[in-house]
Amino acid sequence: MPHPLRRTLCALLTAAYLLGPATANADAPPPNVLFFAVDDMNDWIGPMGYTKAITPNMDRLAKRGVTFQNGHTAGVFCAPSRTAIFTGQHASTTGCYTIQYYPQHNPDVIPMQVLFSQAGYATYGAGKIYHHREGFIDPRGWTNFFLRTREQRQTGWPLNIWPRDSHILPQPFPHSPFNEGKKITGGLFMEWGEVRNENEEEMADTVWTNWAAKKVAKKHDQPFFVAVGLYSPHFPNYVPQKYFDMYDRDAIELPPTIENDLDDLPERIRRQQTGRMRIHQRLIELDALKDAHHGYLASITYADAMLGRVLDALESGPNAENTIIVLWSDHGYHRGEKNWGKHKLWERTSNVPFMWAGPGIEQGKSVTATVSLIDMLPTFVELCGLEDPQADDRDGVSLAPTLGDTTQAQDRDVLLPGMVPDEYTIMNEDWRYIRYRDGEEELYDIRADPNEWYNLADDPKHRGVISKLRASAPTSFAEPGLVARREMNLITEGDQFRWEPK
Repeated sequence: MPHPLRRTLCALLTAAYLLGPATANADAPPPNVLFFAVDDMNDWIGPMGYTKAITPNMDRLAKRGVTFQNGHTAGVFCAPSRTAIFTGQHASTTGCYTIQYYPQHNPDVIPMQVLFSQAGYATYGAGKIYHHREGFIDPRGWTNFFLRTREQRQTGWPLNIWPRDSHILPQPFPHSPFNEGKKITGGLFMEWGEVRNENEEEMADTVWTNWAAKKVAKKHDQPFFVAVGLYSPHFPNYVPQKYFDMYDRDAIELPPTIENDLDDLPERIRRQQTGRMRIHQRLIELDALKDAHHGYLASITYADAMLGRVLDALESGPNAENTIIVLWSDHGYHRGEKNWGKHKLWERTSNVPFMWAGPGIEQGKSVTATVSLIDMLPTFVELCGLEDPQADDRDGVSLAPTLGDTTQAQDRDVLLPGMVPDEYTIMNEDWRYIRYRDGEEELYDIRADPNEWYNLADDPKHRGVISKLRASAPTSFAEPGLVARREMNLITEGDQFRWEPK
């Protein structure tokens, strides 16, 4: 439970924002929340200093609030990241390192949306808030979780973002030169292409955005928590032509890389990542590196436009002055820096857009202190006056004091678990320490080496730094839960679903 003095301070800050200091009081209504998620978006946005991306709405949000430059994911890919966010617990606590379904594996943990519901909030969800496959949405606590078709609700609530028979897919399909001539049976990895502009309103991300925009624009009889998640800029980078047209393909700058970057990695990791470098080499052979980045940048700008729709709806309605907005990405994405993809413990996977705005939050501020997406749940508890009977079991810390006064920001060691127990990174403004399950290590001096090109773990003079960072790691790691689809079967019964061990 939040400390009563902090809750009173939060109420006073909210009232001061709404009414001005002369009339502030502790009776201000609880703030609404707009919870806006994007997928696979790294730090290539204007508010994080990347001037090559066109992100006017994120820039606009940054002017209204606080941008955490050193905000990091709590999971190295979609499912564990979102599990950590909604439970407020790391994989080292829950055992949800990969594709575990936390309501089945940890049924007693009270998730974020249930805390809001129990506090009297109307809760609305749409889009990729959880993992996108069937059987991964946590249906508890939602006033309404929007799905686009009745069939989705009867087949385990999959999001069905890009069905193969969709008439809005770029043609020919597959579209990118990387996949030309291939028969795609699984995901749409390394796919990009232009959707016809007139089909923008039929895209899943647009449909979810428009639904959320209507929710934040209307008057409500109770405070609301509106969560909307986009699939963009996750592959496939299929977005309307107009967003591609905003960039000059030939002028796109490639991210910085160096030859032999993998040479100083632990042997097992070096072998693994050297194998995956075939992706990068294939793009070079096809002269498609800039094309791949073109699709990603276009997708970032499309996602930014969707954020703009929701912000416009909010600002034009009755909830403009009493709504907290938080923008986050579930993790970043390597685009040639050491490799392509996520699932890693390096900076490009961990560092993500993380922005807050609203009542009681400072405006136009940038914070470099290290924070984590795991901090969202305790921050909402404090800002919104929620009761959390499991507060002592959460792994994050409240960012409310920093949001109200950024001069209070203090750097700290932040944990990012890997995909197996005893594998993790500890990071702060100065260092990144990575430890693998087999005891192998990496260490990077972030200030001197922001690209993480030089592994210092074998340098004896840094053993003291490593010992200090290791002291921040968990002393024990939960055993992995059963993996959905591999070790559990999905059972559907009408609109309901559940997982059962095989």
